[in-house]
Amino acid sequence: MQLEEAPVTAGLSDEDEVHAAYVAHGPELYRFVLRGLADPGAAQDVVQETFLRAWRAADRFDPELASLRVWLFAIARNAMIDHTRAAGARPWQGNLVDPPTAEAVGGTVDDPSERLLRSWVVEEALLRISEEHRSAIVQTHLKERAYAEVAAEMSIPIGTLRSRVFYGLKALRVAMDEMGITP
Repeated sequence: MQLEEAPVTAGLSDEDEVHAAYVAHGPELYRFVLRGLADPGAAQDVVQETFLRAWRAADRFDPELASLRVWLFAIARNAMIDHTRAAGARPWQGNLVDPPTAEAVGGTVDDPSERLLRSWVVEEALLRISEEHRSAIVQTHLKERAYAEVAAEMSIPIGTLRSRVFYGLKALRVAMDEMGITP
């Protein structure tokens, strides 16, 4: 019995394919570039430049030579080198400071409706997990009480409380996924 290979449809010839490539490889490329540059803003710029270069050179992509992932990483590496060289040619730019944003100057103003909606979502998700897990999470995370204090109050060992919190958070994550909420 011979396994058939799936037809290679990965490329960057249109907007949908670029989007699919970004979804599939963007986060990994970002982490790669961030490790190399140690600057989140520059890493975002380099990843954007990577996909722009890949889209412009889509006709040169040959899946026979390398996978799309390998090709994108090669482009990202070159874009990262170009970025580093450009920064070396303009060392004075490293001393520039972005002007403070309105949030930095005046502090952030929480949208009360956003906070209320988050609290409803968390409350609904908490109602979907067991009472033991809910109580452990509420006492330790939401009320920010010490594990030793909560364990003594619940008459259980600290290790048991830690297990309840751990598995409770996993159950909470599943409940939120079922609700269609992404963290």
